[in-house]
Amino acid sequence: MQEIGVFRLINSFSTVETRAARRFLSAAYFNTRADMLELFDAIVRTEKPEKKILWAILFPSTPYDDTRIRLLLSYLNRLMEQFLLVEDLKMEDYSLKLKLAVIYRHRGISGQYERSMKFFQKNLLAQPQRNENFYGLQRLYEIEVHETELIRNPTNTAPFRELARSTDLFYLTGRLRLICLELSQTNVYQADAMGGLHLDIIALAERTEWADLPGISTYLAAIRMLKEEGNHKAYEDFLKKMERQKFCFSDDEMREFYKFSINHCIRSANRGSAGMEEELLTQYRKALEGGYLYENGVLSRFTFHNIVAAGLRCNELKWVQDFIERYQEFIEPEYRDSSVSFNSARLHFTRRAFDKVLLLLQKANYNDPLLYLAAKTLLLKTYFALDEYDLIHANLDAMRNYLQRKKVLGYHRINYQNIIRFTERILNSSHDRQQRTALRRDIESEVVLTEKEWLLGLLD
Repeated sequence: MQEIGVFRLINSFSTVETRAARRFLSAAYFNTRADMLELFDAIVRTEKPEKKILWAILFPSTPYDDTRIRLLLSYLNRLMEQFLLVEDLKMEDYSLKLKLAVIYRHRGISGQYERSMKFFQKNLLAQPQRNENFYGLQRLYEIEVHETELIRNPTNTAPFRELARSTDLFYLTGRLRLICLELSQTNVYQADAMGGLHLDIIALAERTEWADLPGISTYLAAIRMLKEEGNHKAYEDFLKKMERQKFCFSDDEMREFYKFSINHCIRSANRGSAGMEEELLTQYRKALEGGYLYENGVLSRFTFHNIVAAGLRCNELKWVQDFIERYQEFIEPEYRDSSVSFNSARLHFTRRAFDKVLLLLQKANYNDPLLYLAAKTLLLKTYFALDEYDLIHANLDAMRNYLQRKKVLGYHRINYQNIIRFTERILNSSHDRQQRTALRRDIESEVVLTEKEWLLGLLD
């Protein structure tokens, strides 16, 4: 509903943005209605705004009118969206000079046109980024130069050549980025699995004329790393380029680069490559220090879980404890308590403080199905460590019943069904050597099984 949307939108504002939004509503150019400012202030002051509460604040002596308050909230929502667009334009201040230059050209004011064009070009080249956005802005500049020179000197083809070059670079940087994202998302790592157009684009980007451009060379290094899963040199080459060229890319692009490197480390560690668990933790630490793991100031709970897991596998227990305490405030509020309790329990399990594990897991309320099942699995491992076999059977029954009730995604459903199945087979197995050898072989050959190492440990 629209009125709920404006509550969430205003609630997402920082203190600085709230003050700016109020100044926006106070400006007669944008808003001529005093009730919009009053409604905005009421929403900001009210902890849990509701339509009837807001109506009572705005119109204390008038009977409640649901239609009218909904219209007021809808209009305020449009004003707040306009505010965000204006703020975004302020962030792109230097690029507005190019739009202003076009306005001056259309009005025939040549002096201001030339000054605006010089200001834009100077500021564009002065900023460090050399990515798709940079070449897109440069292309718009070259289009304007080409249009102007076509009138002044139709025989001059130099602006056309510059326009063609910036157009090529804008296209190539954008397409190489998309290829990287596709390779990372679909797990297509073999060259012969890529479409012909992708290969043509890569071949074009590999021309020597682009070799020194970070927007091309860094993405090509990323593609080589993503295509050649076992090639550690390709991984190292990409890391060197990413570090050397990090100021040439936006925070969003750097977040993607770290995602590529982290996924490479995970795949390599899963294959048993030496030292890759430690390398994975190193990449997480660098990405955290650079601020590249946040989206709108939020650290995803999934990223939080993965970082804790990496730290525990490397036995960096003090670091994990410090990480949980320091970064928990950045998790989405609705998932914060459950994420902190679960990951604290994992840490205590590694320290063999099983009483603390049980306390944390039994008190927590896990509404997320995957987190609930992960917590149940950790409880299962804790009960085994304590030789609590009645509780082991009860926990397995609870997991089985939960899987039957909940619509858990295919891979995860299969994984937890396999955990239950192999745990029960271990519990019911005799000490017959042949039988246990066959069971070990079945566990080792199972593709979808996250607790393979722990189950094999039970057999030992």
